[in-house]
Amino acid sequence: MFATAVPGLARLAGRELETLDGVRVTGYGFDGRSDVVLLDVDRGRRRQLRSVRTIEDLFAEVGRTLRTDGDRPHWIASRTWQPERVQRALSIWAEEAGPLTPAITFRVIARVLQETSFLRTDLRRELAAAVSRDKRKWSIADPARLEVWISEYAPGRLVAGIRLSDASMRQHRGRVTERSGALRPTVAAAMVGLAGPAGGLLLDPCCGSGTILAEALAAGWEAEGRDADPAAMDVSRRNVPAAAVKVGDARRLDLAGASVGACVSNLPFGQQYDVQGEMGQWLAAVLAETARVTRPGGRVILLAPQLPRSVVPAQLRMRERHQIRLLGTKTTIWAYDRA
Repeated sequence: MFATAVPGLARLAGRELETLDGVRVTGYGFDGRSDVVLLDVDRGRRRQLRSVRTIEDLFAEVGRTLRTDGDRPHWIASRTWQPERVQRALSIWAEEAGPLTPAITFRVIARVLQETSFLRTDLRRELAAAVSRDKRKWSIADPARLEVWISEYAPGRLVAGIRLSDASMRQHRGRVTERSGALRPTVAAAMVGLAGPAGGLLLDPCCGSGTILAEALAAGWEAEGRDADPAAMDVSRRNVPAAAVKVGDARRLDLAGASVGACVSNLPFGQQYDVQGEMGQWLAAVLAETARVTRPGGRVILLAPQLPRSVVPAQLRMRERHQIRLLGTKTTIWAYDRA
């Protein structure tokens, strides 16, 4: 099997996957659009993969090949569409999608890292032809009931599979109200995971649509949010009614010192939403407040393109950071321990 994740989140997704019994991560890659995580999963352990909140899509593998074994679309298609493995993958797909009727619609999605030898569209066409030869009653459509994906997850290495997930997996059942610039749920889940085991109250001082609050509640935390925009508060309350949210300035939080177990936030950085005052001063004030309200031993997890050392207070010690890409824009998850 294999899974995809937001670019830059593969290792964090791998950590979550390896907490599951009978699941082993065997490799990582990137197909030009998404990170790819390759998996071995024991029989009877597949269903628990649905609980992993850091992956975007899940696939039952049907074959792999190398460009060095034959760098032509027809050859690659014949090597990756392996009928015996296809039947096993279809059995997995049918467990959740329902009975597999003889006549079904399908489509092929192809991703390659370079088009020197052939075009991505050529590979898509040849794989669709291989599927049609094997499954003569199937028909090509878009949208389709079943999707076959083939990805070059590393230079010269390709993997194909049947998509088991739908949009509800990456959207975590969606938000009641959408707001421009809302954080992807899988990224919010990764950030909450970096905050460590649930322990009391998690605060998002710039909570926006409430995505981080929702993931905190799902992970077992109590959750509170603040945002300077009253309109954001209305959205957050609709999306996460179980969290306590109110209007508040992240530079002057209405909380006692050392009163929260973790602070986790997607900080505005002047594109979708502006901040009050000069950005460096704003960041320094916000980080000082997150350090003040977080108890020693807790964590502060922030999403921002840059956090210069000059804005980070002495109480926050860098633990790790992960550069990711969202909608083509590079940004970074910064994880600090509160000393």
